Amino acid sequence: MFELSLLCPEDRVETVSDAFDALEALSVSVEDADAQTDAEQALFGEPGMPPPKDGWQRSRVVALFPDQAAADEARQLLEAQDFFEGCRVLGVTPVADQDWVRLTQSQFAPVEITPDFWIVPTWHELPEAAVRSIRLDPGLAFGTGTHPTTRMCLRWIARQPSAYALGRVLDYGCGSGILAIGAAKFGAQAIDAVDIDPAAVESTLQNAEANGVQLAAGLPDRAQGSYQTVLANILATPLKVLAPLLCGHVAPGGHLVLAGILERQADELKQAYAPYVALEVADTEDGWILMTARR
Repeated sequence: MFELSLLCPEDRVETVSDAFDALEALSVSVEDADAQTDAEQALFGEPGMPPPKDGWQRSRVVALFPDQAAADEARQLLEAQDFFEGCRVLGVTPVADQDWVRLTQSQFAPVEITPDFWIVPTWHELPEAAVRSIRLDPGLAFGTGTHPTTRMCLRWIARQPSAYALGRVLDYGCGSGILAIGAAKFGAQAIDAVDIDPAAVESTLQNAEANGVQLAAGLPDRAQGSYQTVLANILATPLKVLAPLLCGHVAPGGHLVLAGILERQADELKQAYAPYVALEVADTEDGWILMTARR
């Protein structure tokens, strides 16, 4: 395989990327051309949401092609276009053959939730300290334990005094099912995991089976009645919209646990949930917060 690298100004990134797609590039990536220099810029958005901009002021756009002939042809075609003005070819270079499976696996190590509770990919040995663990590999659905929001939710589950404290559990927006599985690992007996994405529901069921736990999973209409614990690790905007629905599922005396919230969004969430419960910040990590309430 060969990669074609371009240096592009911010206003050309989207057009050039679309052109690479039309030229049947195997993949297209955009990087900060000034990364690891004093001119490096932070550019990020919330998970699942589009970034605030398409690229950096000086972006390196890299397209992967199956052979050198395809990469050279793409370079020649792009250089002839009007929109290429302001862009520059950095080079066409071969990509060394690698064991991509092993390389991908090497990027995912066991994740410590508490000293004795770990998230461990299936290809890793369990850490000696792991009294409890969830076996989970990266997949299509969100939730591998590497994101602060997931870790904070799992820490909250692990710190409850007993399985009785969790009671009947609802994991709303379950993704990979990691929170529902975590609740089962800590003794919850009746667990409903729901998501709007059928692929997430299937992922949850597969991961639950792989971890030897029992739970029910389905689309959101599966959530019925009251729960002692309602978990929702989504994002701030949908959490605000879902306030009456989620609170309506919390049993008297039950717990509401919300994540996917940035520190600066705390007051927005408190205001949205004020008619139902009094949210408080229960945990923080890397600019994200966990908010909880008792009904």
